[in-house]
Amino acid sequence: MRTDDQTWAAIDAETERQERQLELIASENHASAEVIAAMGTALTNKYAEGYPGRRYYGGCEHVDTVEDLARDRVTELFGAERANVQPHSGTQANMAAFMAICDPGATVLAMSLDHGGHLSHGHPKNFSGVFYDFHHYGVTEGEEVIDMDEVRDKALALRPAVLIAGASAYSRTLDFEAFSSIAKEVGAKLMVDMAHIAGLVAGKAHPSPIPYADVTTFTTHKTLRGPRGGAVLAEIDVIKKVNSALFPGGQGGPLMHVIAAKAIAFREALAPEFEAYAARVVQNAGAMAARLQERGLRIVSGGTDNHVMLVDVDAKGLSGRDAEDLLHSVEITCNKNLIPYDKRPPMEASGVRLGSAAITTRGLGVDDCVTLADCIADVLEAPTDESVAARVRGAIGELAKSYPIYPEGLATGA
Repeated sequence: MRTDDQTWAAIDAETERQERQLELIASENHASAEVIAAMGTALTNKYAEGYPGRRYYGGCEHVDTVEDLARDRVTELFGAERANVQPHSGTQANMAAFMAICDPGATVLAMSLDHGGHLSHGHPKNFSGVFYDFHHYGVTEGEEVIDMDEVRDKALALRPAVLIAGASAYSRTLDFEAFSSIAKEVGAKLMVDMAHIAGLVAGKAHPSPIPYADVTTFTTHKTLRGPRGGAVLAEIDVIKKVNSALFPGGQGGPLMHVIAAKAIAFREALAPEFEAYAARVVQNAGAMAARLQERGLRIVSGGTDNHVMLVDVDAKGLSGRDAEDLLHSVEITCNKNLIPYDKRPPMEASGVRLGSAAITTRGLGVDDCVTLADCIADVLEAPTDESVAARVRGAIGELAKSYPIYPEGLATGA
């Protein structure tokens, strides 16, 4: 029964917004109704510090079953030896991985945040930058791709304890074998943060890091299309250290209702249709990037191999913040983003990051993505023309109505 009208009004408004707008934020997706339902269960009441069979509290026999299901399914999904499914987020998964494979103050080499890396890969105000000595590699000025020769040169000079492969805004395939070769050459552990591409790896639309990485972290809510959370994969000797690093090292009681939702999401990703979904994600992103380029918008690195693309809007006389606001006004959600060698500050930026995972979940196909790209280009070419904005807003509305997220609704707050 609903008694908090104000809170439920905001929840209902957000549900309606998601249905009305097309979501192009590359780190977002639409979880299934069953995944969402699991998070609203009595499991939220249960404290379960520790791991299955070794809990601090009693009464954990059923949540043990849930966590074992999640661990078994995710190791099957990725072909990994062991898993920890308790991290509340990708950043906390990364924290556990760092604590497991290197000591505080250790040298770590990762992708530059300015070129597409993640905050937990050495931002000075993030735990990673506070407790570890981070150095960074980037992309080339011309082709805007990772130069593995540069990565090797920096690794040879620094001899880091950990080499990280992974990004939050990089549109090209990551060469895990090459990263592994460099890590072995310099005596480093290879950590792969596949937060953005986990669903593509699961769906065989991107090479897997599992044969090469000493530890792999990821989030469950991006291309993997599960609940908001994280996970860690590794061989048994490393996962034992990860387990201790996570609890009691960085977290207390796990969110058992979210772990139940992860178990359901992993089952969904094991189904044959998930591979078809992952392939469509890549196809849709490619179609959108190609059409945007045909319309005169520059795509960083010239295209995309995965679900994400960076669109340079500077040539249109716009900042990324301007473009984000313009697109939001016509019911397209995206985020401003730095482009490599950006001259603007992060809160303005010169680009926007677009992703195809959520719209593919809704059912949009290649032709729809071409239409969507035209809508984006129309608005960015005529930022002050309200007639263009009105026309695009109508077109986006029709697309959204044609592809409802939850056609049967969500059973929440009953």
